[in-house]
Amino acid sequence: MKEKIVNLLKKEKKAFSLEELDHMLALKTVEEYQELQECVAQLEEEGTVYHTNKDRYMMMEESPYRKGTLTVNKGGFGFVSVPGMEEDVYINEKNMSGALHGDEVLIEIIFDRISTRYEGRVIKVTKRNLSTVVGEIYFKKGKGYVESDDKKLHLIVEIKKEKTLGAVDGHKVLVELNSRIGQNRYSGQVIKIIGHKDDPGVDILSIIYSHNISDTFPEEVEEELKEIPQEVSPEEKIGRKDLTNEMIFTIDGDDTKDIDDAISIEKLANGNYQLGVHIADVSYYVKEGSALDINAMDRGTSVYLVDRVIPMLPHQLSNGICSLNPEVERLAISCVMEIDQKGNTVDYEIFPSVIKSRIQMTYKKVNQVLEKGVTPEGYEPYVESLQKMQELSAILRKAKIERGYIDFDVDEAKILVDQNCHPVDIVKRYRGVGENMIEDFMIAANECVATHIFYMELPFIYRVHEYPEEEKIKEYLGFISSLGYTYTGNMKDLRPKSLQKLLEFLKDKKEYKILSSLLLRSMKKAVYQPENVGHYGLASKCYTHFTSPIRRYPDTTVHRLLRTYLFNHDLSTETIKHVQERLPFIAENSSARERASIDCEREVEDMKMAEYMEDHIGEVYEGMISGVTNFGMFVELDNLVEGMIRLADLDDFYTLDEKTLTYTGERKKKKYRIGDRVVVKVIHASKEEKTIDFELIKKIEEGTSSETKEKDSDIEIL
Repeated sequence: MKEKIVNLLKKEKKAFSLEELDHMLALKTVEEYQELQECVAQLEEEGTVYHTNKDRYMMMEESPYRKGTLTVNKGGFGFVSVPGMEEDVYINEKNMSGALHGDEVLIEIIFDRISTRYEGRVIKVTKRNLSTVVGEIYFKKGKGYVESDDKKLHLIVEIKKEKTLGAVDGHKVLVELNSRIGQNRYSGQVIKIIGHKDDPGVDILSIIYSHNISDTFPEEVEEELKEIPQEVSPEEKIGRKDLTNEMIFTIDGDDTKDIDDAISIEKLANGNYQLGVHIADVSYYVKEGSALDINAMDRGTSVYLVDRVIPMLPHQLSNGICSLNPEVERLAISCVMEIDQKGNTVDYEIFPSVIKSRIQMTYKKVNQVLEKGVTPEGYEPYVESLQKMQELSAILRKAKIERGYIDFDVDEAKILVDQNCHPVDIVKRYRGVGENMIEDFMIAANECVATHIFYMELPFIYRVHEYPEEEKIKEYLGFISSLGYTYTGNMKDLRPKSLQKLLEFLKDKKEYKILSSLLLRSMKKAVYQPENVGHYGLASKCYTHFTSPIRRYPDTTVHRLLRTYLFNHDLSTETIKHVQERLPFIAENSSARERASIDCEREVEDMKMAEYMEDHIGEVYEGMISGVTNFGMFVELDNLVEGMIRLADLDDFYTLDEKTLTYTGERKKKKYRIGDRVVVKVIHASKEEKTIDFELIKKIEEGTSSETKEKDSDIEIL
């Protein structure tokens, strides 16, 4: 019925009443008319059909209205992203009609002929995605008020005294919104007191709760934990391959407590390598439909912040029975692959196992062995295995690069904090041979598992990364051309190998880090979905996430499917139908929770970087122009801290050429562009606003060097 309605409205391109639709569709019974009413209501709810004030229905694209998601700027204005429209629709603050950041809205389109851009006004909020806000509470005349920490919301919540949970001035609170009582004003109630704003760690907790992430587990989960064993029993080992006598070990960061992957290696008589990737069997303990499972699915992922981890699973599991700790038996799912000298997996086996890790290695000490030839105490029995692993890693990495694997080589910041979570230093994360080796092995296992199930033609969840849009790559090529770099490679062919060659061409350019980052931003985001379309960035035809079930729900789902299909041999029609029904939601929810965790991690990093720079006001640094806007340029320091130089603070009136991302001074004709090295002074930083402001001291011309003297506004150019 829905398809018939849509086809009719598309064909006629007019609005019709229900009675007219009834007649045109030649419906004959009361039941058919009721179905018509239901289908039209569903199409209206989906945003496919528009319901006019005169009680008539038409296709949404035939109306002046569109449905989309609102993103609000701190300045109060916003943009609506509308499916099918290339440009977002600008919404002036006065045309918001009470809509909030993140709302799904129905808007009326108005094309502004002067600015040649689409503008609109919000007609109604079709779905309010915001139900809670975080902010600091204060009291006036016996009533509580909370202004949202998220300045994009421009929101104030009024709370009756009896609904404050006893919060006092200065408490950070989580507030549930009730009814709207005015323009950007709501009534509400406190549902959690996060802590006093000056208490250590409350700043991070406030951000955690603003992203709908909880640092506690519900009672029903705690109850189920009482039934979880602390060690592996003899009964649990039945039907599993016993690998406890194999040389298996783990390699992780210094502070890692949730260890979900272990490895083993053997050089075979035919010259091939036998690589074992042994992953914690989380799905054995986290049963589908249990409180543990439902809560893990809601969380989607663990969240890694500067001084803590918000785990997907309670510590009793993530650091206990599921963690592959040394010298204890643990249940695992093993993927053992035979890999030849060209990096091809020529044979493999996937099976349930029981393992006992020999030692918990760290990247730092493994890198000492493989990069410096130094053997730390306790690592002596494993040096030969590590060297074989290094050999295999080099083979796998070469094979990945030959097929088109794209390494954007983006630096990451590591924020070091004291016992009160106050930042004391910011350094670049080191990525050595050990880190790359584990990445290579995990990718090999993920591909092996995904390929096996794909060719069985069974429902599965894949990690996919689609091809970039041709138009975005053309724009990027035009941009680097404006910088004076003419790339002659074939970019009509958008296979991964082409982008790999483009990055190689840019490798020796002074702006490479920025250019690499800009190219990465022009790519689509990797997501989870039940359909396999390959992974562009890895140049992989078939990929999934199998290796981190402690911290990612899709991996737990993959383990569950392996158990169902391969170990229990359950391929019944009922089971297949059940899996097919669940996978779309799991994939979509996992992708959404991944985005929320990334946004949370970035917001915490921005706050801690600003807090760090509050202690360095007046100091001078070198950096590179990393971004440009009509109101200022962003500069990234060598420690990866990013701040802004406002155009209004410069020595001339500067205009921005958006094609070349270059500023030009009106009087002095000075030019500044993306990638230019500059010397700046920190003039302001705000932990609350998560902003850093710089003053431009000097542009560093090519061929010269600059030495900065910290805590001194005088610069010596040597």
